[in-house]
Amino acid sequence: MILRLSNLFVRTLRDDPADAELPGHTAMVRAGYIRRAGSGMHTWLPLGPLVYRKVEAIVREEMDRMGAQEVHFPALLPREPYELSGRWEEYGATLFRLQDRRGNDHLLAPTHEEMFTLLVKDLYSSYKDLPLSLYQIQIKYRDEARPRAGLLRAREFVMKDSYSFDVDDEGLEASYQQHRDAYIATFDRLGLHYVIVSAMSGAMGGSRSEEFLCPTPVGEDTFVRSPGGYAANVEAVVTPVPDPLSYDDVPVAHVEDTPDTPTIETLVAFANEHFPRGDRHWEAADTLKNVVVMLRYLEGGRTPLVVGVPGDRDVDTKRLQAQVEPAVVEPFTDEDFAAHPALVKGYIGPQVLGEDSASGIRYLVDPRVVEGTRWVTGANRHGHHVFDLVCGRDFTPDGTVEAAEVLDGDPAPDGSGPLELARGIEIGHIFQLGRKYADALALQVLDQHGKLVTVTMGSYGIGVSRAVAAIAETTVDELGLCWPRQVAPADVHVVNAGKGEDTGAAAEELAAGLDAAGVDVVLDDRAKLSPGVRFKDAELLGVPTIVIVGKRLVDGVVEVKDRRTGEREDVAVAEALDHLIAVCRS
Repeated sequence: MILRLSNLFVRTLRDDPADAELPGHTAMVRAGYIRRAGSGMHTWLPLGPLVYRKVEAIVREEMDRMGAQEVHFPALLPREPYELSGRWEEYGATLFRLQDRRGNDHLLAPTHEEMFTLLVKDLYSSYKDLPLSLYQIQIKYRDEARPRAGLLRAREFVMKDSYSFDVDDEGLEASYQQHRDAYIATFDRLGLHYVIVSAMSGAMGGSRSEEFLCPTPVGEDTFVRSPGGYAANVEAVVTPVPDPLSYDDVPVAHVEDTPDTPTIETLVAFANEHFPRGDRHWEAADTLKNVVVMLRYLEGGRTPLVVGVPGDRDVDTKRLQAQVEPAVVEPFTDEDFAAHPALVKGYIGPQVLGEDSASGIRYLVDPRVVEGTRWVTGANRHGHHVFDLVCGRDFTPDGTVEAAEVLDGDPAPDGSGPLELARGIEIGHIFQLGRKYADALALQVLDQHGKLVTVTMGSYGIGVSRAVAAIAETTVDELGLCWPRQVAPADVHVVNAGKGEDTGAAAEELAAGLDAAGVDVVLDDRAKLSPGVRFKDAELLGVPTIVIVGKRLVDGVVEVKDRRTGEREDVAVAEALDHLIAVCRS
C-alpha cells in the first residue's frame, strides 16, 4: 500500500499543542495520528488506525493462539447485572449512567465481567464444557475525574478483556498461567519493555493479581523493585513487621508545651534541644503522624478514620484507597473537625482514638508501630505534644493498615534487598477472580458426580489503545515518533527531496516497487515544499526506514536512514529496492 502525503488526510503541526502533556502524546497530535475531540476523548486520523490495527492484530493472534475464543458484547448495558454484582454502586462516579426513553437505567460498560458470566451461564451447564476462555476487544467507558496524557487516561478507550471459566482452583491456576504466557508473548511482539509486578485487585475483586507495567518516567503508576527480583505496584507493597520492643526503661509519657513546631522537622529539633533521649537523637521516624480522613460508603454514610504513620513518611492516598475499597477516601474538612471536637487539628494523638474510646473513632497504624515502640505525637491540645508514648503501654490501635508512602531503600518484603521506586504505564492486568461474580450471578455447573459446583473465574485485560500510547511514549525522541516496525503505519517513508522531474520519477518508481513486493510505503509527493519540511515530517511521523531521493540521485545513489538508530547509508539506485526489501523483512 502506498500512502501519498499529497492526498492523505493529515496535517502536521510545527508547534506543540497546548493540551498535550507528554512527549509521545504531543508527537502523536503533531504528526496527525490523533486529535482531541473532548475531555478524555480522541479522534483517530488515518495514520492512527494503521498503528492501532497492528497492535490489535498482535493481541488477537496471541489470544487465539492460546485457545481463547472471541465474542463481542454491546458497550451499552442494562443496570440489572451490575446491580446483582454490587458494582452499580461500587463504581461510584466513574460509571457513565443513562436512561432510555422509558426511564430504564443503563450504563456504558467500564468492563464486562457480569456479561461474560451470564453468557456462560446461559449456554453451559456441565463440567465437560470447561475449561473455557472467552475474550473481546471492545470500547470501554470510565468517567475519569481528571482525564490526562492523551490515550493513557481517557474516558473512552479500547481494551481486550478475557475471562476464564474453570471447575476448580487448580484449573483456574492453569488458565491464569496460560494468559500470563500469552501476555508475555504479546508484549514481546509489540516491542514493549515491561515488568510484571504484584498488584491489588481493587474493585475487580479476587485474589492473585499482577500488572504488566512499561517502565517510563512519564508513567502514572508507581512500582518498586529490588535487586533480588521482587516487584510490586506500590499499593501492593507489604511492610515487613519489626519485632516487639521492650519498654521497661522508657520514661513515663509526659505532655509538654511545644511552641513554634509547625512541622516534623521543627518538632524533632525542639525535642532534641529540650527533651533529649539518652540512647540517641530523636529523628523524624520517632514522631507519630496521625492523619484523619473521611470514608464515604457507597451504600450511604460517612465515618472518620485516623491513620498513624511514622513522621518521616506521608500517608499515600492511593495505598490507603486500595485498602479501604469500595469505600472512598475523602479529605477531612473544617466542618468535620467541628463535628468531632475530640480531634484537635494539628495535634491529634492516639490517646483519644479507637473504636472502644470515648470518641469511637477507628485508629489504624502503620505495621512499623509495634508494641514497645516509643513516640512523640500530638497531645490533643493546641501547642502540645506527648513524649515517650509507648504502643502497647499507653495506647492500643484498632489494627494496622498499609497506607504509608513507600520510600527508596525500604526493605523488600521477601528480603531480596532494598526497594527502588520507579514509574510505569500499566499495559496489562491479570486477576484470579475466584467465585465473586459466579456467586453473585449463580453460575454453576454439574461436576463429574452430578453435584452443582460454582465456577471459578479469571479476568485478564490489555489496554489496546493504551498500548499504542505506551509504545509512543517509550520510543519518542526529540525529532518525533519512532515506531517499531511491527506496529508502524508503514515500513518505508520515501521522501522526494528534489525539485526536478528525475527525483520525482525515481521516488515514484521506488515506491511502486516496494508496494509490488508487499512493503507498505509512505510517499512524500507533496508539491512546493522545501526538503527541510519533508525531512522534519518524515522524522516526526516515525516510519522505521526513511529513503531520501534527492540531489545524490545524479551520483546514482539514494540515502537510507534508520529512524530508530539515526544511522545513514548511501545505496545505489539499482540496488535500493532489494536492499529495502531485505531491511523490512530482516
